[in-house]
Amino acid sequence: MIDFTNKPLFLAPMAGFSDLPFRNVVKKFGADVTISEMISSNALVYESSKTLHMLERSELEKPYIVQIAGGDKEVLKKAVEILNQMDFVDGIDFNCGCPVNKVVKQYAGSALLNDLELFKTLVEVIKQTNKKRLTSVKFRLGFNEKYPEKMAKICEDLGVDFVSIHGRTRKQLYSGKSDYDSIAVAKMSVKIPVIANGDINANNADEVYNITKCDGLMIGRASIGNPWIFYEIKQNKKVEESLKKEIILTHFEEMLKHYQNQAVSIFRKHLHEYSKGHKEASAFRDEINRINDTKEMRKKIESFF
Repeated sequence: MIDFTNKPLFLAPMAGFSDLPFRNVVKKFGADVTISEMISSNALVYESSKTLHMLERSELEKPYIVQIAGGDKEVLKKAVEILNQMDFVDGIDFNCGCPVNKVVKQYAGSALLNDLELFKTLVEVIKQTNKKRLTSVKFRLGFNEKYPEKMAKICEDLGVDFVSIHGRTRKQLYSGKSDYDSIAVAKMSVKIPVIANGDINANNADEVYNITKCDGLMIGRASIGNPWIFYEIKQNKKVEESLKKEIILTHFEEMLKHYQNQAVSIFRKHLHEYSKGHKEASAFRDEINRINDTKEMRKKIESFF
């Protein structure tokens, strides 16, 4: 299902970015495993029509894992039962790492690291209800302090297939550096595969493997505006500008298929990222902010990149 002997590369779930078009692009250029954007278990259970569009999978996504978040045992159970009905879902990942206030206030995401009894209860509910081949958990090093080995051990004891660890505490949010030594401690404490996450790029991937001894890497923010990062890590070489242009245009076409009329406006945030470091980038960003026509946008992309 996932070949951990080959050190797989995962795309991290990222709200507003790791949608179907983006996942399709990274699958074409080196990502081994893709995970949906974080899906609220409440939204899945009570507003499912809105959420279903977010759950769609592309043909290339094998395996495809859906990430859910929540702090209520019964709602999580119902959410997993809904996902059990979906043949295209290969696994369920439980988010215990999101540091955002509105998620933490609902006693979800990284709030669960403050209550390991509740963490254990909810992971157990998901594991026991899940009929898919994979159950995984993503978490941070801890809430204020670092104790990743505790969460890893709980997950292993409950039969979770693998864990992904972001190398910061909740308190750090996205500040400071990712602590790979702490991920290494967690990795040493369990036999199940451990995936390292946080600040990973094409330049430090080997170093992260050496420090953590992990079984794979999960890349999030470093892939935005840079989806060829997976190719660069695997091939150990830079992507040529011509291929970058092809990838950007492929991404645009995928957006059109998925979002139709809204694609041009939604794609602007990606183009802002893609254009970073280019000459005349700010003028380009200015122009595309005013373009609403598909053909005009495509022409602009072709001429700029």
